[in-house]
Amino acid sequence: MTDGTERIEFTKKMKRTHKILIPNMLDIHFRMLRNVFAGCGYDMELLTNTDQSVIDEGLKYVHNDTCYPALLTIGQIISALKSGRYDLERTAVIMSQTGGGCRASNYIHLLRKALKNAGLGHIPVISINLAGLEKNSGFKITLPLLRKAMAAVVYGDLLMLLKNQTKPYEVKKGESEALVDYWVGLLSGLFERGRAVSARAVRGFLKRIVASFEAVRIQKTEKVKVGIVGEIYLKYSALANNRLEDFLAEQGCEVMVPGVLPFMLYSAGTRIDDHALYGGNPLIKWAAALIRSFFLKFESYMLEALKGSSRYVSPTPFMRVRELARSCIGHGCKMGEGWLLTAEMLELAESGYENIIIVQPFGCLPNHIVGRGMVRSVLRARPEANIVSVDYDPGATRVNQENRIKLMLAVARERLAERAAASSGPAGPGGASGSEIYVGGLAALSRS
Repeated sequence: MTDGTERIEFTKKMKRTHKILIPNMLDIHFRMLRNVFAGCGYDMELLTNTDQSVIDEGLKYVHNDTCYPALLTIGQIISALKSGRYDLERTAVIMSQTGGGCRASNYIHLLRKALKNAGLGHIPVISINLAGLEKNSGFKITLPLLRKAMAAVVYGDLLMLLKNQTKPYEVKKGESEALVDYWVGLLSGLFERGRAVSARAVRGFLKRIVASFEAVRIQKTEKVKVGIVGEIYLKYSALANNRLEDFLAEQGCEVMVPGVLPFMLYSAGTRIDDHALYGGNPLIKWAAALIRSFFLKFESYMLEALKGSSRYVSPTPFMRVRELARSCIGHGCKMGEGWLLTAEMLELAESGYENIIIVQPFGCLPNHIVGRGMVRSVLRARPEANIVSVDYDPGATRVNQENRIKLMLAVARERLAERAAASSGPAGPGGASGSEIYVGGLAALSRS
């Protein structure tokens, strides 16, 4: 039994015998990433438990002053381990570790301490990181695995964007979700066979994905457009943000959530910014620039796939987002989501998603500075922005959170009505209803 500081290594033998549990964050991306790892010989399972026991176990083994994402991810893992579904002698868990100034760098150590206190200290905890913080003989990030993972990220970002911009208007309810499931299943199977990862294949599949969503029959109507920014786990995890996207859909909104790839580009770029601001080893700067150029290639593939589409709002290129930040915040601000969070608010407002929700773990100082703390600066640059910041922690009630968002939406609807009144005139090309008629997406795929 460990004392909480000793690390249990995940060995080569364990790779053959152990199931690895993954706490969930991004449903679309993580389903594909699970199959990327499966194709490399790892037996992984994505956790889907979201009941009250997740919060209860988190509160039991993590101090409630520690940030909410740590409490939820650790609670989800311990709740799953206590469920009786797993052989605890043949189970490991995995968690990402950034290595930055955020408390997220310490989640690994908090998890090991929690497992020890729960009588589960013998379970190996794998740190997945690119900074060489921890190494395990049975788990290695190889170049082929990294390339597959990058492909999964860009596919996931595109699927998330297309679903969010199609689902509010689809005539046949559930068609967007069905398309997502189709592509996740198809691509996951290809990943396990080492396919769909070359540059040519990625570009081809991205274009096919866009075409399949463009074939979905929609009824285009005026809706309040809402962007979501904030701490990365809260921004993407339905467990953490109390199913925020579903709530906004119930309120008749179209949602935009910035993808994961910009965060990866931001993370690589901080090393380049550090060298410019403080100096240091030029080899680190060179390696970071190489990684960023690799990520930018994948971004260019997605932007290329969306270029010919008149239906979808394409993400702003990352280097343009980076420039947007300059009007409000310096690139040396890199704790948590750093300057990227502020830049994403500016990007959303510029793209027509001026109604913005900042989701923040209560007590997360970096995100309060670059989120709520930058609202005034963002409003100076984009006066049309309508921003609300919402705190999340175990003691925050869903009703209070949703009431704050409803106040923001009331302002948004009022502005939408004013714009509609000001521009009232002849109906557009789609007629009075603004509908667009297309062949159903899945039906088109089945005939191709």
